[in-house]
Amino acid sequence: MLYHLLYPLSKVFIGFNVFKYITFRSAGAVLTALIVSFLFGKPVIAWLRRLKVGQHVRDDGPKTHLSKQGTPTMGGVLIIIAVVTSALLWSDLTNKYVWVVLFATVAFGGIGFWDDYLKVVKKRSKGLSALQKFGLQILASLVIGVFLYKFSGDREATYLSVPFMKRFILDLGWFYIPFVSIVIVGSSNAVNLTDGLDGLAIGLVGIAATANAVIVYLGGNRIIADYLKILYIPGSGELVIFCGALLGASLGFLWYNSHPAEVFMGDVGSLSLGGALGTLAVVTKHELILVVVGGIFVVETLSVALQVASFKLTGKRIFKMAPLHHHFEQIGWPESKVIVRFWIVGIILALVSLGSLKLR
Repeated sequence: MLYHLLYPLSKVFIGFNVFKYITFRSAGAVLTALIVSFLFGKPVIAWLRRLKVGQHVRDDGPKTHLSKQGTPTMGGVLIIIAVVTSALLWSDLTNKYVWVVLFATVAFGGIGFWDDYLKVVKKRSKGLSALQKFGLQILASLVIGVFLYKFSGDREATYLSVPFMKRFILDLGWFYIPFVSIVIVGSSNAVNLTDGLDGLAIGLVGIAATANAVIVYLGGNRIIADYLKILYIPGSGELVIFCGALLGASLGFLWYNSHPAEVFMGDVGSLSLGGALGTLAVVTKHELILVVVGGIFVVETLSVALQVASFKLTGKRIFKMAPLHHHFEQIGWPESKVIVRFWIVGIILALVSLGSLKLR
């Protein structure tokens, strides 16, 4: 919005020319999302307390979590408000990709909100059924896949690039649409499974948003993309602003979600954030790099899958508890240590993902 209002004024005053630059607007997006989070954080938490939407803690979980019982959840509403407000304020709103990622954020956030509403307001212990939740997620992701396949106008839309390999590019053809669904739905649920400790998921999302900002900027610049031998997607560079908004909102929410948490994001937050990261990956053609950037999310998801499969097939559990972060708690790691160490691994994986752009 500011881009459309103020950049044209550069003809009157040269200082407004800064609104042309993605780097300037992305910095503005970070600060705006952060400020929105601080302005609305306390009121949103107070509103959630009045609604009595407290977190339910399972009796069979880590005993240290029992003190979290009743902590307000559905705080992901704050994240969505901060991200959407900041992105709309600083982005070029004629860019189709901006609307694609905003659609993913709001659509998956809406699914999560409905699930949270049924669980904590209507007191239905399981919320949406698995069929309903996955069905809605698949539907939303298929809308994105069909749009990118049919209406984006990009010749490279169906291409899949492979990290660390210069010229190995697959054209997925029509299979691109279900592939998009797999990536986005998988990413959304992976973040959801990781959201089990104070600040863990939102910190990792902030790290992923930062790495994505760099990746998107490089892939959206024709000269740099040609030099690095990565796919150049015209117009995708504008998504750096969205990544900035995501980073600012993550930092703002972490202020309240850090241990001991004043609020939890709930499914409305985790599903929307995961959906946003997955959509960023498919738009910028870095779907496989997402596996590296979000390596912790992937491992957390695999730990659940392996635990369930092992118990059903052998009657034995591989981990003391799944997802993986609970396993480390059960073997004696304090919650704060698990969180910080997972963040450290997340930073390392983000650096590896950035290195993959050159090592091709």
